[in-house]
Amino acid sequence: MSSSHAVPGSSPIAETAPLSLCAREPHVPADRLVAEMVPPPRFDSVRFDTYVPDPNQPSQTEAVRVLSDFAAGLGGAHAMGAGKRKWFGRKAAAPSGPRGVYLDGGYGVGKTHLLASLWHATPAAPELKAFGTFVELTNLVGALGFQQTVRTLSGHRLLCIDEFELDDPGDTVLVSSLLSRLVEEGVALAATSNTLPGKLGEGRFAAADFLREIQGLSAHFRPLRIDGEDYRHRGLPEAPPPYSDEQVTRAAYAAPGAALDDFPSLLDHLARVHPSRYGALTDGVRAVCLTDVRPVPDQSTALRLVVLADRLYDREVPVLASGVPFDKLFSEEMLNGGYRKKYFRAISRLTALARDAKGLVAQ
Repeated sequence: MSSSHAVPGSSPIAETAPLSLCAREPHVPADRLVAEMVPPPRFDSVRFDTYVPDPNQPSQTEAVRVLSDFAAGLGGAHAMGAGKRKWFGRKAAAPSGPRGVYLDGGYGVGKTHLLASLWHATPAAPELKAFGTFVELTNLVGALGFQQTVRTLSGHRLLCIDEFELDDPGDTVLVSSLLSRLVEEGVALAATSNTLPGKLGEGRFAAADFLREIQGLSAHFRPLRIDGEDYRHRGLPEAPPPYSDEQVTRAAYAAPGAALDDFPSLLDHLARVHPSRYGALTDGVRAVCLTDVRPVPDQSTALRLVVLADRLYDREVPVLASGVPFDKLFSEEMLNGGYRKKYFRAISRLTALARDAKGLVAQ
């Protein structure tokens, strides 16, 4: 249940109360899941020439060159579309050579920026290109069924998969089977991934893990290493400390389109909403204001929060919070466990969104 917040002060700040994520129960039809397989709003305008390589990391410049060439090479590929056959009844053969590229690197080096740039640069109509996270792709299979997903995506020239989840064996097999079918149809692939449990190298070992997990698909991928620091912290100030409950509440009433929820209630609500709907949960929300942020109680809750953090970051929704700072959300056990990569990514992204929210608080 959502909790109510009294407006501090003796007079109202706005005529209408803030929104509440806890009051929303979005239902997302399958056709919307397909239509939304495009780069998220944060990456609408990114291109290869807007990626700023770290001059101390030559692999970043090389990645731009390789991916630009890869996109250009897709111009004539799969021009007939899925299931289309030549006049003599035989399916057009897929081009020889690697039909996929795997971006290998730690979090915050710009892999998603480059993946979205590849999507934008590929010379094909938007409906012939698909972009989504691994979780969104598995949700699509769940909504449409395996065979219908194959039919839906097999007409595409390019499928981009962000954050391939190597730590989920069942879903990895499912998606690997799907990709095998799509490769047979001539679809080009591009992917990034999280490292497996026990890997401390910030992506150093991810390429080997990725190619092993996808087994028969490995020959279709060219690993592309991208070194560097987390750009979200490169030369940026420290995240602002949490604000008071009163500051957060007043900001929520003053900012049009803001949502105001207390953190424990929001965590409870996320357990009742499928993660495939977290994007829809934030529709029309221009800022998220949270009171009483505290460490998450268990791993299932923590993983749901990671998905919400990803959707908020994709949509550039600032997050203003009271309570504990975001780097205290996850226990030491979680940060040293198998899902550490996800938790560090969530901390990094929420910190960036907290910086974006500083302007919501009256000086």
